Amino acid sequence: MNTSTELRSAIDVFQVLVTGDAGLARSVAAPTFVNREAAVAPPACSVPGPGALLASGAWMRAAFDDLRFPVTDAGFDAGVAWVRLRMQGVQNRPFVRFRDGEPDKILPATGRAVDFEQIHVLRVGPDGVTTHEAVRDDLTMLGQLGAFPPKPAVLLAMARGTLTGSLRRAAESVTRAAEEAARLA
Repeated sequence: MNTSTELRSAIDVFQVLVTGDAGLARSVAAPTFVNREAAVAPPACSVPGPGALLASGAWMRAAFDDLRFPVTDAGFDAGVAWVRLRMQGVQNRPFVRFRDGEPDKILPATGRAVDFEQIHVLRVGPDGVTTHEAVRDDLTMLGQLGAFPPKPAVLLAMARGTLTGSLRRAAESVTRAAEEAARLA
């Protein structure tokens, strides 16, 4: 790989998240790919290789419509790519955060748009992207969704979703979707 190919592979990681393109995932993620941000995602996002990337995209697309990651800056040096971008989308379905492989926090659908900055660091080797880690502005995202500080309507929706079981079913659904996506690798 040359520098432009390695940087392109790093940027294409975000195209996989948006599209779920298994062929692209296999071409950019090394068989040993590790997503260090997967601790808050479904367990399938922690498997090594392109499956983790596909599972991560399925998890995000399960909550956000019109998901996109416009890149504002990027660079590559000595096997490390950094990508500054914005995560944008509309949260039309519950967003499930995980801890220790189990659903931890579930934010009901808000219908609100998000647009916030992230910086990603990706190691790229001869077989493709090997590791991913990020610095995200999650507080801004939660504020845009009305969850921080929590708005009364969001708290009411969380209570309703817990009582009716709809949030538990959403967590089960996103877990299955991530597992199915990971198997496409």
